[in-house]
Formats: sequence, structure tokens, C-alpha cells
Amino acid sequence: MEPITRRQALQLGVAGSLGVVVGGVGLSQTGLPWTDPGGVPLAPAAGRAGAAAELVEPELVASRDGLLRVDLVPAAQVTEIAGRQAKVLTYNGTLPGQTWQVRPGDRIEVRLRNELDTPTNLHTHGLVVSPQDNGDNPFISIEPGENFDYRIDLPPDHPTGVFWYHPHRHGTVAEQIFSGLYGAIIVTGDEIPVSSERVLIISDISLTADGEIAPVSAQEVMMGREGDLVLVNGQHQPRLAARPGERERWRVINACTSRYLRLALPGQALELLGIDGGHEPTPRMVADVVLAPGNRADLLVTMRNGTSEFRALGYDRGGMGMMGAGMSGPVTLATLTVAGQHEGTIRSVPGRPVDLDLRERTVDRRREIAFTMSMGGRMMGPGGMGDMMDLGFDGRAFDANRVDQRVTAGAVEEWTIANPTPMDHPFHLHVWPMQLIEDNGEPVDQPSWRDVVNVPAQGQVRVLVDFTRHPGRSVYHCHILDHEDAGMMAVVETR
Repeated sequence: MEPITRRQALQLGVAGSLGVVVGGVGLSQTGLPWTDPGGVPLAPAAGRAGAAAELVEPELVASRDGLLRVDLVPAAQVTEIAGRQAKVLTYNGTLPGQTWQVRPGDRIEVRLRNELDTPTNLHTHGLVVSPQDNGDNPFISIEPGENFDYRIDLPPDHPTGVFWYHPHRHGTVAEQIFSGLYGAIIVTGDEIPVSSERVLIISDISLTADGEIAPVSAQEVMMGREGDLVLVNGQHQPRLAARPGERERWRVINACTSRYLRLALPGQALELLGIDGGHEPTPRMVADVVLAPGNRADLLVTMRNGTSEFRALGYDRGGMGMMGAGMSGPVTLATLTVAGQHEGTIRSVPGRPVDLDLRERTVDRRREIAFTMSMGGRMMGPGGMGDMMDLGFDGRAFDANRVDQRVTAGAVEEWTIANPTPMDHPFHLHVWPMQLIEDNGEPVDQPSWRDVVNVPAQGQVRVLVDFTRHPGRSVYHCHILDHEDAGMMAVVETR
């Protein structure tokens, strides 16, 4: 099926169920009136992104009585990045957008008003929610000047952790995220004794001499673009301050379109609480953490005296021969200064239940899925070389009207995801999280839950997926977003 527009929804007579807004003031899914976002002045983005400034965290909006209701306005905005005026895209005038804080069982209602000159939509990345109607539906298309009401219902047992929201209108995803459209979602419920919490959204961007977003080349599409400037919360190399002995919780999001982040904080005690929607049963000391595009990390940082650089150490994600290499980093992200009076003893972190292990369930079906991509019109993939489309899965580029995988509701399936290409690809499955059970031939013993799994060049992974909940149509794709826009995406339907 083609993307659903507001006009088509009205013609189909489903405006009520889809929450489509014709204009002006309407009613939310709760029956409460919405305010007209056109009459609300947007907060200026300028000044939030200056070089060597103190880190500024996104504004936090939290649910109340089980409901989070937000107006979301994507639009062009002029802001300052690394001392230069830049024309970027923002949500509600800020870069990044607001942080949404919710609890399991909450409802999120979003009125999205598109003030861009291109179509857009909304993806609540990592949330385990319905893909149907006005839920996390990747086939919706909101045209310029139109409004759309989303309703996202979190199940009562939704995993806690850090998630994020961003556009997912096929063909414009990479450009819109690269230009600034992203924000964090925090699902609370596993509170930990810490001095403070930080949200750190890492993105990258390239600007022309006059401050416009740099155009992407064909070579960058093939490799996946990486920006010249790497930002934290829309700021270039900001400063952070803390006192020795403090323990902070850092929720880190890799919002880069293609860049891998091998994160390190030398001189400080870094512990991993979880990645994506997965959890460590106890905090695990780490030297570094690798986040593919779209991954998130939940970290504990115990402060020690001195100055440390929060860095991406560099990651070789492979290359395409004469097309170039895909080296990400290294780069300094921020500077942390720890000084002052030593804090007292902080309470220990309580243990957490071990995540669900699907290996205790019967596997109903096994599938094999393979990334395919071309060089000069020649496809590398199952069956060797051939004259086929440039980018896709199993020899086929994305087609919204075609269902690539039909799954029986309630099934547990084992997917082997192969990558015969010469570069890494991050595999993202919407709304149904994956339990990683084998990583490039190495078994994964502890339950390890992801919604983005990196598949190494010339390698493969095996995952288990539980399709008990949320029947409907959604997608899986490469989270190198230029690849997704160029066709490396497919449709999965469960019913």
C-alpha cells in the first residue's frame, strides 16, 4: 500500500479512528480540546548550540495521570552551531526536540503539524506499541500544511529505558533527521539512586558556507553520510561539570544517520545499565560502548577528580572499494570537569530482574533475510552477483504495496540476518523487539534485547522475535538512513 495521506483517510471515512485533523481547534483522543500550535510562539533555538558552552538539556515534558499530550511542529529554524548561523529543522523551535517522559501503561497523544515543505510523519523508535491506524504507523504521510493526531498506547509491562522519536516518511528520513528532527523518550519505572540524570543526544551535520544543510552526493548515499560536525544536544563540544563522588545517569542516543559511536569517558568510572530496551541485571563496568545508528545506552558515571573528554574512539564500519571507506570518528563529543568537595557515599544500585529469555519458548518458524547492495549496477547478495536494484533485502528494493514477511500472530520466530556486503549494516525492526542469540557465530548467553542489531560485514546474526502482540503491518530496514531511503527496507505483516 502507498503512504496514507490525510485526504485518503477522510475519503476512506476513518478520520475519527485515525485522529486526522482538518484544521483549527479539534478534540484529542481523550475528548479534550487541543490548542492551535499556530498561535503559540516557538522558543528560539539560537544560543543553544554555541561552541564550548555549558551543556543544555532538552526541555522535559512528563505524563500526568497516565497521559502525555504534546503539540509537535517540525519547521525550518535559524540557530547557531559552532559559532555559525545555520538553517536547520527543529521540533517546536528547539534542537533537539523536547524529551518526553512516560511510564509503562501511559498514553502518548501527539498532534503533529507539518510546517516543512516536504511530507513527514512520526516514528516512536523502540517503543513496543501498535503499528496500526494512528499508532506507530510508518505508512502515514503528512503533507506540508497538514495536521495529524497520533495515539501511542504503551502496554502496562512496557520495558523501561531510553527511546527516541523522529520522522520516518520513506524517501525523506535521512535528510530530515540529518537536518535536526529528533528527540528523546524516557520510559521510567526503574529509578536508581543518582545525583542527577542527563539526556545526551548525539547527532552529526554538515553545513555549506552560507549555513544551509550540505547536499548529499551519490557516493554518500551508497556509504551513508557522516556530518562534519558532531553535536551533543545540538551543541558542538559542550562542557559538563560535576563533583567527585557524584554518580550520574546518562541516557545516550545515537541519532546520527550513519555514524557509529564507540563511546568512552577515560578517567571516570563507566557502567552499563542497558542498551535499547534491554537491561543488565546489575551495572557492568565497561571501557567503551559501541552504538550503531539508532542504538541507545543507559549509563552510570561515577565521578573522579580531573578533566575527561567524552569521546567517540572511532569505528571501522567497512567500505565499498573505490566508493570509499566508512570510518566513523574519532572525535571529541564533550568535556567533563570534575572538581570541588567530594560527595558522600551513594547508595548501591539494587539488582534488577533478568530480562525475558525467549529461548524457553518453542520456535514456530525460522527465516533467513539478507542485505543486498550493488556496485555499478551489480548486486552482491544471495546467489552471488547479478543485475538487480541497488539497495534492498533479498534482492528486492522496498515496495510499500508488497508484504515481504507474513507472520502468524502469537508466533515466536528465529530470524537469521545475513550481511554478504563489505560494510556493516544496523538492522532495525519496528515495534517487535529482538532477542540477540548469536552474534557473527558467537552465542549470546545472557538475554540481550535490541531494536537495532548491528550485522557485521560478511557476517550474520540470529535473533528471536515474539509476535504475540501488536498485529499489523510495519517495516524492518537498515538504520544507515540513506540506505533505507534508497530502498533497503521491507514490510512485515502479522495477523
